[in-house]
Amino acid sequence: MPDIIAEHYERNAHAFDSARRGQFTEKPWLDRFLLGVPKGSRILDLGCGGGEPIDRYLIDRGHTLTGVDVSETMAGLARTRFARHHWLKADMRAVAVDGPFQGVLAWDSLFHLTHPDQAAMIARAAAWLAPGGMFLFNTGPAHGEVTSCQFGEPLYHASLDPAEYREHFAAFKLMEIAFAPDDHMTGGRSVWLARKAD
Repeated sequence: MPDIIAEHYERNAHAFDSARRGQFTEKPWLDRFLLGVPKGSRILDLGCGGGEPIDRYLIDRGHTLTGVDVSETMAGLARTRFARHHWLKADMRAVAVDGPFQGVLAWDSLFHLTHPDQAAMIARAAAWLAPGGMFLFNTGPAHGEVTSCQFGEPLYHASLDPAEYREHFAAFKLMEIAFAPDDHMTGGRSVWLARKAD
């Protein structure tokens, strides 16, 4: 499934980037995330796209970004826009990056992975985080798999049950700060904010 996702975003990279630059519904959540991230921190963005608008917002607030995306075109757009930061064309499940990071985010990306891969990525995110680091991501509201449509093509999404995410948090010393199921401010996404124990 991730290979299909990669092909979809590479094929539609410019259309996605254009549409994405006109939306910033996640800003309130980024502001909550940043409350726990000191200025000048290192932040890892899993599924960074072309760096707009999330990474620009974080960079403008004094943070250093490392972005990972499965689309070379997307990562290339981010490199062009923010050349002083680090952008990798890679699969988040296998990418090698040097932590620690004071923040990790996976906005509209983690939910393209299968259930086992999502569980594994929570463990990876926790390992990358510095003590006290913040983790922001979004999912669906309940355990399941769905296929949506983007640019006239099918697009896979999956989610664990909230109780399953919480079990993984407990296993990897992550503390839930906030959970908003079907958050209407972000178009119905279910949003998680967690903090790694000190």
